[in-house]
Amino acid sequence: MMDKTKTASVLTCPECGHRKEEQMPTDACQYFYECEQCRTVLKPKSGDCCVYCSYGTVACPPIQQNKSCC
Repeated sequence: MMDKTKTASVLTCPECGHRKEEQMPTDACQYFYECEQCRTVLKPKSGDCCVYCSYGTVACPPIQQNKSCC
């Protein structure tokens, strides 16, 4: 059985709209991310486990695998 978990996600800054593809960690949540354009530090929205679930095009690997995250 092949693992179809995606490990790349495009994060979009809610402040300036800057977009960048990043590699997601597969063994940890990423709680903070600094936008390289406006330097805003992104944090997960209420109810989300990480910045990828809040601002990314793809949910983090544990959520994709229906596992509890962090």
